[in-house]
Amino acid sequence: MFDKILIANRGEIALRVIRACREMGIQSVAVHSTADADAMHVRMADESVCIGPPSGTQSYLSIPAIISACEITGAQAIHPGYGFLSENANFVQIVEDHGLTFIGPTAEHIRIMGDKITAKDTMKELGVPCVPGSDGGVPDLAAAKKIGEEIGYPVIIKATAGGGGRGMKVAKTAADMEQSFMTARAEGKAAFGNDEVYIEKYLTTPRHIEIQVFGDGKGKAVHLGERDCSLQRRHQKVFEEAPGPCITEEERARIGKICADAVAKINYIGAGTIEFLYENGEFYFIEMNTRLQVEHPVTEGIFGVDLVREQIRVAAGLPMSFGQDDLVINGHSIEVRINAEKLPNFAPCPGKITQYHAPGGLGVRMDSALYDGYSIPPYYDSLIGKLIVHGRDRPEALARLSRALGELIVDGIDTTVPLFHALLEEKDIHTGEYNIHWLEKWLESNLGNS
Repeated sequence: MFDKILIANRGEIALRVIRACREMGIQSVAVHSTADADAMHVRMADESVCIGPPSGTQSYLSIPAIISACEITGAQAIHPGYGFLSENANFVQIVEDHGLTFIGPTAEHIRIMGDKITAKDTMKELGVPCVPGSDGGVPDLAAAKKIGEEIGYPVIIKATAGGGGRGMKVAKTAADMEQSFMTARAEGKAAFGNDEVYIEKYLTTPRHIEIQVFGDGKGKAVHLGERDCSLQRRHQKVFEEAPGPCITEEERARIGKICADAVAKINYIGAGTIEFLYENGEFYFIEMNTRLQVEHPVTEGIFGVDLVREQIRVAAGLPMSFGQDDLVINGHSIEVRINAEKLPNFAPCPGKITQYHAPGGLGVRMDSALYDGYSIPPYYDSLIGKLIVHGRDRPEALARLSRALGELIVDGIDTTVPLFHALLEEKDIHTGEYNIHWLEKWLESNLGNS
């Protein structure tokens, strides 16, 4: 087992990893920018190293600075959290070249799944169901129009190197194809330096269902059920739950086994999430995230496992501490992402926290790096906390979420907490009758914003 782990991240996810390290008796090293000198993850770690100025590109994304921090502190392994360098294959290779351990998948697996076309081709070969669409990149508009006619409209054009909703455009009819195709290419080029796009059938009322998988890197893998992440704004998740309110036990077992078998075949190591669009009882692969997800706590809630602890164990060469038969769902868990944003336009709202009180009680977990007097810097993602609840069933989890939101105090800035109070008044939320378009339509009707 490792003696010391460096966490190449910040905020609540850095704290999450530090907590796992402490329970395992492992020393932790926090890295931070000058803007984060007073951050909670710096206070909580056993050691800390300043790695650069506020800009993420000069600090949390600076590979030389992070490697140097390992050498200075004697850290043997790096946990990337999510975001920043967590899915950077080049970083993983450099980590390994320096004799360090990356707590996560191999560079090869990150590279394969990081390219949407290669990932889709790989999943097809592994028996994972995929959305009908182009075989690889689409070279020009003529080819795009031909594919649109073959698979039928509406279609969605996606940048192969895309993410976060950028480089994605829907063509509802053949008349829309030219503008959608050219716009997706232009956005891909501007955001990712790559204008290659591919085309898929656009499902009209799908849910976003993701399967949590975990492998030991030696041909053994399990699935930990599904998460429903259908409530999204501009392709960004805001409300996640497990298990999915629309998934049957039979469907869970079927798609779960397909996913676990797929990652076992490629000797995948650590945590991964295979994401699907789900419509009319069918699953369609869209992408795989080769890292811990923001929403991993809801899976931990229903299975009673520590996914970060497990990541560290298998990275150290130890066997997984559970098998598929050990994973039995207990109750229901929901997470809401709390951002420092001002409604109704969701404008970033950094600033000083004048008062902070985290909710508590049975079945309530608050993952946050906030504290009284903390100044949220304007340089990073607006996520400031995740409120996670667990109940014996979905109605109890929803009631507990409402109660916990009422206890939460974050003064000094605007947050998205009022959004969740409003959503919990909606019948569709309580019945689970929603899809990936539901929230944007609701926002447009209720806040005049989407």
